[in-house]
Amino acid sequence: MPRLAKQFTVIAVDLRGVGGSTATPIGYDAANMAEDVHQLATALKLEHIYVVGHDISGQVAYAFARRYPDTTRGAMILDTPVPGVEGWNEIQGDPNMWHVRFMQVPGLAEKLVIGRQADYFGYFFHFGKFTPSEVGHFVNAYASERQLHAVFEMYRALPANAQFNAAQRGQNDVPLYVAAGDGSPFAKLIPKIAEGLRTNGCTHVETGLIQNAVHYVVEDQPDEVADLIERYASLHSQ
Repeated sequence: MPRLAKQFTVIAVDLRGVGGSTATPIGYDAANMAEDVHQLATALKLEHIYVVGHDISGQVAYAFARRYPDTTRGAMILDTPVPGVEGWNEIQGDPNMWHVRFMQVPGLAEKLVIGRQADYFGYFFHFGKFTPSEVGHFVNAYASERQLHAVFEMYRALPANAQFNAAQRGQNDVPLYVAAGDGSPFAKLIPKIAEGLRTNGCTHVETGLIQNAVHYVVEDQPDEVADLIERYASLHSQ
């Protein structure tokens, strides 16, 4: 953020229910969380926004570009397939996705993970270049039962995200950049995801791979990700 803030106004958003954001019982589908971000941008009087999202936030970034194309100068979608778009079905049986089905069972994950957040989330952070203090920060983002419910509800909303995205077939001229870590299970899907987005009406889709990164591309290769953001956010600043 300090590097990017030298030339951009940079806002880091805690999605609904996570970290410093209020948890609600419902509302965790990507389209609704995109509205949360849009309302925040409106309150801050931000215009012509470049949106960057990783994983679930990448899905929110896509929903934002679909719902608010006139507000969005571009969107970067990092290391995630897009529900309802080509490539989504192919990843469903991948063993790396075991946790998705677990978290989608209503109420179960909350009961099993509460009090074991460091063990559960620490398993995933093991696949990225996190410092102990960073791990502590992110584990704390899911400290309460309400926060746990929020993140699990995001996964339970994936079918709703797929339905929303599959219905978005109109022309959309927002420039999209879709990338994954070269060691990510999603890397092989990037060309298929891009083609699916084009088939669904997205006219400006570029892709890439982030070298020597797995899933947590920001932690694995922060300078390379910052390079991409500087390049594409500046490219579409006019």
